[in-house]
Amino acid sequence: MGEVEDVVIVGAGIAGLATAVALKRYGVRALVLERSEGLRATGAGLSLFPNAWLALEALGVAHKLSPLYSPSTKGFLTNIQSGATQEVSIAGSDSGGGPRTVHRKALSEALAEELPFDTIRFSSKLKSIEAQELEGSSIAVLRMEDCAIIKTKNVWQYLDVGTRAGFVPLTDKELYWFLATNNPVPKGEDVTAGNPERLQREVIENFAKDFPSNYIDVARHADLSTLTMSPLMLRLPWDIIFGNAHKGTITVAGDAMHPMTPDLGEGGGSSLEDAVVLGCHIGESVVANGRLVPREAANAIEKYVKERRWRAAWLISGSYLAGWAQQDGGGSSSGTWCSVGFFSPGY
Repeated sequence: MGEVEDVVIVGAGIAGLATAVALKRYGVRALVLERSEGLRATGAGLSLFPNAWLALEALGVAHKLSPLYSPSTKGFLTNIQSGATQEVSIAGSDSGGGPRTVHRKALSEALAEELPFDTIRFSSKLKSIEAQELEGSSIAVLRMEDCAIIKTKNVWQYLDVGTRAGFVPLTDKELYWFLATNNPVPKGEDVTAGNPERLQREVIENFAKDFPSNYIDVARHADLSTLTMSPLMLRLPWDIIFGNAHKGTITVAGDAMHPMTPDLGEGGGSSLEDAVVLGCHIGESVVANGRLVPREAANAIEKYVKERRWRAAWLISGSYLAGWAQQDGGGSSSGTWCSVGFFSPGY
């Protein structure tokens, strides 16, 4: 028969873990399938703005992180051509509302600690999904690469697959296919994958003429074991507004729904928002029906998608425009400016 689960979440990224926590607060247990051997910690840090902290408060984990990370008070912009640095104040920092720079691993661990020990199943790579009939009801059968079989009767599956989601059009057919394969093929081969020496060399060679020497020194003295490369992905805002992001009880969230450029620093924050909104809609359905009912869960997911469309489209547009403004010098002829990070007292 295999295992029977109410909810299956594919991916133990920020959005996947946060969604499991949100569901737990409504008494819904989720099984989280993660292909890695442990919690993912790729990326040194995240800038979490007040909207993200509101989501963390709703999830009941903000108190674990706020004592460790103080709000940022200022940031810096550097002119790539001249090397000139400009200090900028961060709006809201005087009242403690500035962004906080948080280690990704610390955030993942804080979320995972809220879940029962058997919630996350590591080294679990999804191979395929197929529909079957069982006692007059439709169920989904998930087959893993290690030959394990997981059956879900009250089906709700969520996908968090990171930046590679940008290769997946949101159509009914391809949404289901992508969830089933969980292995999209990128446009073009990444020749630096698994080759940190080549990655380091290409970064130094390609940017040595354009960036100040202290930037190149960072790449030159980097620990090779920490070097990774991921494509910056973007889903056009009108694809979010008019595209399809769910099929019955299957949906997407986080980067799988709205990959965006990093210029606003809202990738992680918007994923946390997704988790709270999706958890609330599913939770309201559970409270109203006394249990997780597939048909009502599908309606709840549809409400979630409608609520998140415009917010995600706005963030994608704002992030892209912010990046364009930095590259164009804000429309001036003073050269290209880039953000070099926020600085937080005590961080």
